[in-house]
Amino acid sequence: MEERFFENVKLQKNSPIPLYYQVEEILYKWIVEKLKPGDLLPSEKQLCDMFNVSRSVIRQALGILVNKGVIERQRGVGTVVVRPKINEYLISKLTGFYEDMVSQGLKPVTKVLSQSLIEADELLSYYLDLKVGDAVIKIERLRYVDDEPLLIVTNYIPHSLCPRLLEENLENKSLYEILERKYGFKFLWGERTIEAIPADANDAKLLNVKKNAPLLFLRSITYIEGNIPIEYYEAKHRADRTRFITRLFRIPEAADKVEKDIKTILNSDLKLPKVFPKKFESS
Repeated sequence: MEERFFENVKLQKNSPIPLYYQVEEILYKWIVEKLKPGDLLPSEKQLCDMFNVSRSVIRQALGILVNKGVIERQRGVGTVVVRPKINEYLISKLTGFYEDMVSQGLKPVTKVLSQSLIEADELLSYYLDLKVGDAVIKIERLRYVDDEPLLIVTNYIPHSLCPRLLEENLENKSLYEILERKYGFKFLWGERTIEAIPADANDAKLLNVKKNAPLLFLRSITYIEGNIPIEYYEAKHRADRTRFITRLFRIPEAADKVEKDIKTILNSDLKLPKVFPKKFESS
């Protein structure tokens, strides 16, 4: 198979682009177009012969592919193609899971586990600026990509801000899109924490992983104009299938109102670091 794919491939040895980058690009295209998870790559010696380059060039190219998450080296087996991790973004823009997946050309699918009305406890009243006992909409969903379960998410939204939200069908719609377009909310900013936790029995069953498998546990508060918290959520992501990407900015000194608002937000106290005695559960 590889002989036919590589027979017309030639490296540009006089190009300013390093040879290992050229090799990596060719291998990446081959993996994406021709291989599937579990397939083995040729040995380093075979790749040296195929590209007519040194072993150091091949090792650098393979290292890039390992960092991209498309291959891994397994002792006693060789270099194996793996499923690439799905990217989600933390600070570049305030988006939800649905938008993140669509932006990567993926098709997200949602299974709604429950939609209910509950009373705010001490934690929810603090995070959402409510009184204990106020009505809160609780939405539990299992999110899939390519028929594979990736995360369990539970959203908590003040009932007073969108009382008809429980009537919405959230299986094929973005929650953020509904809040923006139907209710007219304009998202301003959010705070988020990430930590590693082991999957409990219910997590393992829903996400199709082993009990105690590593999960990335996110907690987040999203604010709308007026610095009003519109949503608190807890999400458990499969660590083997997800990675998070962030961008960092340095805010320059300026009198512009927007930058003043941003600096005020960045200098304000965050709520999520204060965690009440509570066991976070899937349901």
